[in-house]
Amino acid sequence: MVNEYRSRMNQLIKNNLLGIKELSLEEIELIFETADNFKDVINRPIKKVPSLREVTIANIFFENSTRTQLSFELAEKRLSADVVNFSSSISSVKKGETLLDTVNNILSMKVDMIVIRHSSPGAPHFLAKHVNSKIVNAGDGTHEHPTQALLDTYSIRERLGSIEGKKVVIVGDILHSRVALSNIFALQKLGAEVMVCGPATLLPKYISALGVKVELDIRKALNWCDAANILRIQLERQRRSYFPSLREYSLYYGVNKEMINALDKEIIILHPGPINRGVEITSSVADADNALILDQVENGVAIRMAVLYLLASKLE
Repeated sequence: MVNEYRSRMNQLIKNNLLGIKELSLEEIELIFETADNFKDVINRPIKKVPSLREVTIANIFFENSTRTQLSFELAEKRLSADVVNFSSSISSVKKGETLLDTVNNILSMKVDMIVIRHSSPGAPHFLAKHVNSKIVNAGDGTHEHPTQALLDTYSIRERLGSIEGKKVVIVGDILHSRVALSNIFALQKLGAEVMVCGPATLLPKYISALGVKVELDIRKALNWCDAANILRIQLERQRRSYFPSLREYSLYYGVNKEMINALDKEIIILHPGPINRGVEITSSVADADNALILDQVENGVAIRMAVLYLLASKLE
């Protein structure tokens, strides 16, 4: 039972947050417990604590981001950290500078922690082996997005009371999604049953080896689950056409109000964003009371505060 292993730890075992796969169940529970405390902080009139007042954090994003970068920056400022934001579009990377040289130059300015998003799978792992800094993976290619999975599972736990024994379906572009992979790892560690649903062309060939159920019929998947995490089609990562058109995808896999109303139970709806309304999800579903989409955004700040706080406690 998951509850039998509820954390009594006071710090993370790992020195970095590179992926959910490397985290233990106890570490996930510790992050959740810490996030509970920080959620209280961000909902009070004075939303700032001095926990990281002497810490400098650099957000290094080599891919476009709105929610994740703003969420990390807000989490850092709520903890009173000094924050440096780096954009590759206006940096020396455009002149041929390597990732390692870029990061080492930033660290030489006495930066303590790095939050990195990169298009190459394994980039945060590479940095962790070659630089003396705490590394937080904010998404590496199609590999993992650990803080998104943590905030998703935290949001499910908050609404349903627990995750153990719950049925969660992840719908959409599983093949290109780092969110899907991290969510699978997190949900399974917390005792949930996991299903993936989408066109066969958007399901990785290895997916069954991860111990998840596979369903091609969206209506059957929604009838099975307690929670549905709806993913967008990641056209920017696709090198060829995986389905005839967005209209056809929406017709067969778009989640709409008629589908939800036809269920004999209430399910909760999640979406990591950005939402393509009218493609993978309609506005009537995204804006419904059982949708946790804005809760995910709020919980993302608390989760990232927890991760940064716990990693900063390991700074020498």
